Order: sequence, then C-alpha cells, then structure tokens
Amino acid sequence: MAIEFGVDIPFVRHLGFVMEQFEGGHSTITFKPAPEHLNSFAVTHGGATMTLMDVSMATAARSVQQDMGVVTIEMKTSFMQAARGLLTAKGRLMHRTATMAFTESTIYDEQGRACAHATGTFKYVKRLPTGPKSSNGLNLPQISTD
Repeated sequence: MAIEFGVDIPFVRHLGFVMEQFEGGHSTITFKPAPEHLNSFAVTHGGATMTLMDVSMATAARSVQQDMGVVTIEMKTSFMQAARGLLTAKGRLMHRTATMAFTESTIYDEQGRACAHATGTFKYVKRLPTGPKSSNGLNLPQISTD
C-alpha cells in the first residue's frame, strides 16, 4: 500500500517513486525504472539509484519528526552490482541530534540482492511556506488539484 511522502517533490513524482514505509526512523521506497532511467548498458542509471537512496534516507530522517524538512549535507555511495528491474530502497535513521540526522540506505533488486549502499548526513530545517506570493510578499494559499 502506497503512503504519501508528506510533501510534494516534483522530481520524485516524475521518477515514480512509491513510498511503502515511513515510520520510526525507517522508510521503504520502490522504483520501477522506465527506459529513460537506464544508462548505455541498459541498467538503472547511477544518478537514479543515488536519488532513490537520497530520498529513502531523507524520508527515514523525516519519519521521526514529520513537521520538519531535511536537506542533504553529505552522501557517500557504493555501487555493488547493476540495478535491474523493480528496485526497493530501505532507508534507516542510525542516529540523530537536535539538528542533524545520520542515515543509511540499501537498494535491493527483485531477487533481494543488494545493488548499492549509501550513507548520508541531513540537516533538519523548518518547513517554510512555498508557492506564489501576493503583492504584499505573503504566500498565497495553495489550491490542491488532487
């Protein structure tokens, strides 16, 4: 069962990521790469896999304090084998302070083999209103089209 990300992230929506778990310092996100997500070797492009791990780590960090946003400070990635077919990223919050989150993520293929692993550091930030501004500089209300 898909779970909402809690915020609209146009790039994540474009890639088609599906949130399966978002609680208690853990996240699980699935991704079915389309042909435009592949590299010249016909496997998932490293940039797409890095984005998947980045998002799974960020959501693991946000899952314990959903009123806050996070921004990536640092990410280290290891690619272990080609990522093919439906991919599952499992993110985990390893440690947090008042302002920082230390996380990890592993991507698994359909056979359960680890394809890539990352660690990441994120900074918790207050969510600021976004969207169009009125003539006096205040944010206008967002109108949902869902």
